[in-house]
Amino acid sequence: MDSAQNPYQAPKSEVSDISHQEGEKLSLKQIWFSFEGRVPRKVFWLYGFLLMLPLYAVVGIAFAISPKLGLVVAVPLYIVMVWAGFAMQVKRWHDRDKSGWWLLLSFIPFANIWAFIETGFLRGSEGGNRFGGDGTGLY
Repeated sequence: MDSAQNPYQAPKSEVSDISHQEGEKLSLKQIWFSFEGRVPRKVFWLYGFLLMLPLYAVVGIAFAISPKLGLVVAVPLYIVMVWAGFAMQVKRWHDRDKSGWWLLLSFIPFANIWAFIETGFLRGSEGGNRFGGDGTGLY
C-alpha cells in the first residue's frame, strides 16, 4: 500500500539541525521558566541557589512581621521557586543529553542522590546535542 494512501502512516516532518557547537545565552526568564534548552553547571548553581536566597529572605522577613503576611508572601513565591527549580533541573538533564523526565528521579529516595550529583556536579555533553548547543563558555 502506498504511504500517500495509508491513513495510518506516521506523519513526516523536517527536523532542524541543532547540532551547532555553541549555544545561545539565555535570559533570566528563560533560565527560570522555560523547559527548553540547556544550562551549564555554573548557571544552575548561580541562578538556582544564589539568586533564590533573596527570595527566601523576603519570606523570612514577612513571617517575622506577621505569620499571615508570611503565608500570603510565601505561597506564591514558593510556587514560583518550585517551577523555576524544575525548569533549571530539566535544562541540566538536557545538558547531560538526557530527557527532562529524568527529573522524576528526584522524588525517589536514594536515586535522588544520584540525580543531585548528575545535575549539580557532572559536566554536560561537550558540543551540541539534541537539546541545543553547549553554553558552557557563554557565562
